[in-house]
Amino acid sequence: MNLKSWLGTSVVLVALSWSGIALAGGEGWTSDFAAAKKQAAESKKDLLIDFTGSDWCGWCIKLNHEVFKHEPFKAGVKDSFVLVELDYPKDKSKLSDETLKQNEELGKQYQVAGYPTILLCDAGGKPYAATGYRPGGPEEYVKQLDELRKRKTARDEALASAAKSQGVEKAKLLAGAITSMGLTDGMVASFYGDVIEEIKASDPKDETGFGKSAALKVRIAGIKQELGGFMQKKDTAGALGVLDKALKDGGLPDGEVQQIMLTRGIIFAEEKKFDEAVKALDEAKAVDPESRYGAAVEGIKEKILQQKEKDAAPAPAAGE
Repeated sequence: MNLKSWLGTSVVLVALSWSGIALAGGEGWTSDFAAAKKQAAESKKDLLIDFTGSDWCGWCIKLNHEVFKHEPFKAGVKDSFVLVELDYPKDKSKLSDETLKQNEELGKQYQVAGYPTILLCDAGGKPYAATGYRPGGPEEYVKQLDELRKRKTARDEALASAAKSQGVEKAKLLAGAITSMGLTDGMVASFYGDVIEEIKASDPKDETGFGKSAALKVRIAGIKQELGGFMQKKDTAGALGVLDKALKDGGLPDGEVQQIMLTRGIIFAEEKKFDEAVKALDEAKAVDPESRYGAAVEGIKEKILQQKEKDAAPAPAAGE
């Protein structure tokens, strides 16, 4: 059985021209991050970073062919962005060792969890908006980017106002600056840790509720990290232990509880414990049958029961 395919079912759903290595996005893109930041600072532009899997990620390839390779896109962004492609291909020979190392470090720094991830960053590399594949072609994509650039203005204005304020009011402005960008918790922690500390110092009684929310996010991120470590080692017993403890400790939002239960079911199925898997999935669905995770349960159960039936079928006799 393929755990990855079931996770997909459950909705858990490259170098400069002188280097001689072709970039998937074509002319106008660079893979030299340091040079891109320098160019952005000198030209007073932002960075548009494409985290891609150029030879395996279907949506990345689709985005490239439908948007990035077309002149309306290149013309629409040339005055606003320096284009950076960070590729994570299966064929590592496409990239130099230096580029591979750079991309690995940047992937960790930006806490990229899926591909394609498109980040809008200021010239210093701080992200202020994120997107991915969007239908509609190059013109519509440029319009979306123009709208997302407004988040940098809103961020900077909120931070400037906060610098003139004190106490809870300052904390509210800082929290607003953080949440309005729509970034993942990992990105916020990587690039705005100083702002988070300012919020805590300005609001020691947590009147804004930001501290409680941040603590919960840290806890959830820790659970996911620990789970990922066990799954990477293919230690399903350890993974189930992490999930069971999270459920026992309580205090998690229903959406997170449902995802944990769903993951338990998938792991049981991976261990061929089909009855336990079905029970766990039913418990997950009961949390919120109308959510996207709840709605996916019956499809996953069907696959599990088909596998159970297949495994139970007698092997064909020799010569048949």
